[in-house]
Amino acid sequence: MTTINPFESALKQLEKAAKLVNLDPKINEILRHPEHIVQVAVPVIMDDGALKVFEGYRVQHNSARGPYKGGLRFHPQTDLNEVKALAAWMTWKCAVVGIPYGGGKGGITIDSKKLSPAELERLSRSFARAIAPFIGPTVDVPAPDVYTTPQIMAWIADEYGKVTGKPSPAVITGKPLEAGGSQGRDTATAQGGFYVLSGFMQKMNWQPAQMKVAIQGYGNAGSVMAQLLHAAGYKIVAVSDSKGALLDTTSAGMNPAHLAKTKKEKTFAGGEYWNGSVYVREGYKTITNAELLEADVDILVPAALENQITGDNAERIKAKIVLELANGPTTPEGDEILARRQITVLPDILANAGGVTVSYFEWDQNMKGETWDKAQVFTKLEKIMNDAFAAVYAAKEKYNTDMRTAAYISALERLSQAINKKYGW
Repeated sequence: MTTINPFESALKQLEKAAKLVNLDPKINEILRHPEHIVQVAVPVIMDDGALKVFEGYRVQHNSARGPYKGGLRFHPQTDLNEVKALAAWMTWKCAVVGIPYGGGKGGITIDSKKLSPAELERLSRSFARAIAPFIGPTVDVPAPDVYTTPQIMAWIADEYGKVTGKPSPAVITGKPLEAGGSQGRDTATAQGGFYVLSGFMQKMNWQPAQMKVAIQGYGNAGSVMAQLLHAAGYKIVAVSDSKGALLDTTSAGMNPAHLAKTKKEKTFAGGEYWNGSVYVREGYKTITNAELLEADVDILVPAALENQITGDNAERIKAKIVLELANGPTTPEGDEILARRQITVLPDILANAGGVTVSYFEWDQNMKGETWDKAQVFTKLEKIMNDAFAAVYAAKEKYNTDMRTAAYISALERLSQAINKKYGW
């Protein structure tokens, strides 16, 4: 399989939209280059007393529309090209939903699952000290991402406060509620994606009960999406985590409450469906993640990592809709094949923007010293996501293009205005 550079993929996606709208070449060139790339050493004293130094990154892509915004991931495959792509996607994502941020992303190249809780805290605090000169509530506002948690965000915010000499909860989002977090942040990515899917289903006049769903990645976003879809009447027939996947061979569909217990007790790789130590039911079989992507379903939800649907497997995708809860799960080559086959991709920069939108709400609350209840948060989120979907769908119709390119077009309208203003063009 060809190695895929995610940053090159991001630039190809930009170029397709730029050509359709005759984007000013100056704007295009600005957006092809991150404004800052910060690479830091992260020294950590391990539990055995040894010192290890890990490699960390923070890429600040564009600030024309506001402070840089984007997650921090602790993952063994994290590298600079990945982080550059993720930062660029954040720039476009924030513009699609109209929140006043630019794009950023960061991370540490590490298998954090191998760290003890004490080592994880020391790593997080060391990383906070390393990037403290480059972040701040009006400069760059990180958040959780793959294998980072609200607790890690709280450690980073606390350490940043120690470095700067004053508490600054707005420096980071995705914090626990008691540390200044927002109601609804834990479910916001899936909730936003659910609103986008619902908007598209209404456009197509399709009914949830008619739709079978496969979800790749059963972390926070994927598991919450399963709950939302199940409650709305969709039938979940396949799920996966990093260890393996399950396929329902019955006509009943999967119950997310049971799946949560399965994941907690065993992961999906063992070939059995467990509730504690008691076998619950027959009718499930293990499959691979690759087989899940090609399952006979109506809706495929990639909610894991980048580059899952590619030129190598897109011909075998059977879903009618690909709802991208992950960042960059479909490569440009995969996109072309899906478009030719009339499979609709609801793109990441729209479909998973609920997370950054509620991160913006958290930042706004912190800056103003306010606290909103969950009903307020979701009322605001639903309006933003519905408005964004409507704008993207209108661009799709106007330019007779796919939903991803339409989302880029919608973003480029806002970014062009902001960049022109910033540089006085």
